[in-house]
Amino acid sequence: MAAAASCKAAVMARPHSYTKMVSPCSSLLLVLLVFITSGSLVDGFATPQSSISSELHQRTHHHLVPLFSTKNQDDDCDDTNNTQPPSKQNPSLSTRRDALQSAASIAAATTGFFSIPSSASALPPIASFSNPFGAGRANQSNGGNYIPAKRCTAYHIDATIPPSLIPYRASREAAILKNLGMGGGTPKSPLIEDDVNLNNFMNKAVFGSIDTVKQVVGVGEQAAKKSGANYQSFVFLGANFDDTYTASPEKNGGGENSDAALAVGLLTDICKPKERNGNTAIGLAFAPQSSQQVLNDYLTASGSEQETERALVEGLTALGANENLSQRHLPIFRFAKKKKCALLPLAPELSDLATVQKGGLQSLDPERREAYVADAQGFISLTQEPKFKLYTDKSLLKDFVPTSTSAKDEAANKAEQGNFFSERILVHEACATAISKWATSRPDSLVVTIAPIPDVRFLGGINGRVPRVCQYLNSESLVDDETVTTILLNPNARETLSESKFLRLEIGTAPNNWTYQTKIADYLWFSSMPKVNMIPRMMNEQ
Repeated sequence: MAAAASCKAAVMARPHSYTKMVSPCSSLLLVLLVFITSGSLVDGFATPQSSISSELHQRTHHHLVPLFSTKNQDDDCDDTNNTQPPSKQNPSLSTRRDALQSAASIAAATTGFFSIPSSASALPPIASFSNPFGAGRANQSNGGNYIPAKRCTAYHIDATIPPSLIPYRASREAAILKNLGMGGGTPKSPLIEDDVNLNNFMNKAVFGSIDTVKQVVGVGEQAAKKSGANYQSFVFLGANFDDTYTASPEKNGGGENSDAALAVGLLTDICKPKERNGNTAIGLAFAPQSSQQVLNDYLTASGSEQETERALVEGLTALGANENLSQRHLPIFRFAKKKKCALLPLAPELSDLATVQKGGLQSLDPERREAYVADAQGFISLTQEPKFKLYTDKSLLKDFVPTSTSAKDEAANKAEQGNFFSERILVHEACATAISKWATSRPDSLVVTIAPIPDVRFLGGINGRVPRVCQYLNSESLVDDETVTTILLNPNARETLSESKFLRLEIGTAPNNWTYQTKIADYLWFSSMPKVNMIPRMMNEQ
């Protein structure tokens, strides 16, 4: 009774300060604590009209003990005193629910005592705290305007199963790009790092230990030096120049042609390490190979910028290049001229593509085929590989649109699909051959290629053929998959063949295809922050 009296006296002595500190939730906890520690304090709050008594304290204590005990819940009706279940003849015994309801009623009755407002500055009603979506809540900050959280614009696609995205801060972007310019390439093995993800912790525990032992005893394989006459590096920038959400003028301060602006920004950092060596080229997948002289004339022209660019666009259009794409590439042309980078036209001639579209590869003149395809045997064998078949079904043929949807024309549609397949693999092989021929003749060279996203996604298009062609042209070539880096610029869900709002990161998700699972690219790069519902499986920021 002395402790209870002193506690009550302390509360009554400082009503203002206590009201500000005690919330209704705190009152409930305090009442429960009082029930457990002191039955006399409960008696102090009793009134003639109230049914609260020391007997309620005993019953509450009786049911709170098994509530927090480790006994099996099936034995809730049993206790250490072997009491009987509650009944009409024994009303002093109750269920656990009755005890909690009684405690809640006591808390409601005593809340008024602990939180009686004594001034106009008393706390607002509890509803204003517990309902963040109530009326007027959205207007209490930022003037009611939604401000999205800041997200990175560069993401590395890690080769886990399934692939995951690793965002990179803006401060690290330049270092990543410069490493590509120095020929560092991009590892295709999963990143095993605890502070990034734990997807491969067992892989690290097993194989990481084995690699450590090999390094200690000196039997590990020595990595080949990434430089010299037999080494070249390649970067592919996949861009559709279609002003998607992250490339729209609204998201980029009103600026248009954001894909080209982003490409120039990446090229600036990529080409810095090699811009003085004269062995850096920019490949153009939209330009026919016959336009090489037009591009050379532009690079050496000394007239006004407006005149030289008009002559360039007219010359490319006359040879079959798309006029709109030619104009969209103007910022890239200006960069190449300023930095003295070579420009490489890569596409087959428009007339040859028309021939293949009508009659397949067999209808193309043999001399023309040899000009486009250097490694004929590898070109044929590739179509029989399981991984390439997966790429064909899940990516390449997804762009095929039949001219007729009638069931009567099913045979004609299959033939048309076959010709479409022949045309696309010819384009990919011709571009890869042109890139490889230029690179293998120059030691430690770098080629950055601008190509449509469908031609480089899932690493099975132009980019996937370069290592094979380089090794065919030079049997001592050190070019492999890791020397080829693919970056998609401002992709959206549709361009990654996703049927949802999320970007699709891989093909080969069925159990029978896991061996050939392929990620969509090495990096995703955006002009502005992507929507949060575009980014799947994101890991810790680096």
